[in-house]
Amino acid sequence: MTGRTAAENTALAVSESDDGLVIRTTIDRPDERNALNEAVIEGLLDVLAVADEGPARVVVIRGAGGTFCSGGDLKSMAANFGEGPQTYREGFSGLSRLMGRLVETRALTVAAVEGYCLAGGMGLAAACDMLLASEAATFGTPEVDIGLFPAQALVPIMRTVSEKRGLKLLFTGEQIDAASAHEMGLTTDVVSESEFESELDELVDDLASSSPVLIEMGKRAYYTQRDMGFEEALSYMREIIALIAMSEDTEEGINAFLMDEEPDWSDR
Repeated sequence: MTGRTAAENTALAVSESDDGLVIRTTIDRPDERNALNEAVIEGLLDVLAVADEGPARVVVIRGAGGTFCSGGDLKSMAANFGEGPQTYREGFSGLSRLMGRLVETRALTVAAVEGYCLAGGMGLAAACDMLLASEAATFGTPEVDIGLFPAQALVPIMRTVSEKRGLKLLFTGEQIDAASAHEMGLTTDVVSESEFESELDELVDDLASSSPVLIEMGKRAYYTQRDMGFEEALSYMREIIALIAMSEDTEEGINAFLMDEEPDWSDR
C-alpha cells in the first residue's frame, strides 16, 4: 500500500488487491478478542485515508481468529480511572472519529462478522455500509453489565435496527444470534460458516465492479438525504442523478450495454 498505511501496525493485518480496488483489513488481536485500542483505531483510520487517496472502491474489515471485535479495551479504560472528564473524552473520541470516517470515506465499507461482535465492535460493524455475518456470529452491547452505557455504538446501531428491539438490546446487554440480528435489520446477509468466505468474496467483487463515480456520489447522497424530509430528499436526489448521468462513466456504461460489452470505468 502507498501513502499513509497501517502495514507496520502490529494490531492490524492489511492487504490490497492487485488492481488496488479492494483493501482488506483484519483486526489482529485474537488473544484480546480483537478489542479496540488506540493502535487498532488509528490503523483503521489510516486505512480509510489510503482508500480515499487511491482507487479503492471497497474496504473490508474483519477480525482474526474467528472473532470480529469484542469492543473497547477495558485494560486501557481502567488506566484512566480517577482522571478528569477531558481524559475520558479523549479516550472515547477515537471510536467516534472512526465511525464517522466509515460513513465519510469514498469507498464502500463491508464488515465481515464472525464470532463475537460486541459493544463498540457492534457499533463499528453497524457503521459500515454493509454487514455480512456468519450464522454463528453473536451480537450485543454487554457493557451495560459493567455500568457503562453504549452511547457511541448506539448512533450507528439505532440508525440500522428497529427502535424497540434496539432499545431492549442497548439497555439489557442481551446477546443475540445472527438470525435475530438480521430480523432486526442489522445485517445485509447471514450465511453459513462453510460459505462465508465465498459469499464475502462474491459480495466484494460485485461491489468493486461498480463505477467509482456511482459508488462515491451514491454513498454520499444516501447519507446526506437520510435526515432530510421527503420532498427535500426528492429534490436533492434529482440533482444527484442529473450529475451522475452527465459523468463519463454513465456514458461508458450505456455504450457498453448497447454494445454488449463490459464497461471500462474511469479512475477517480
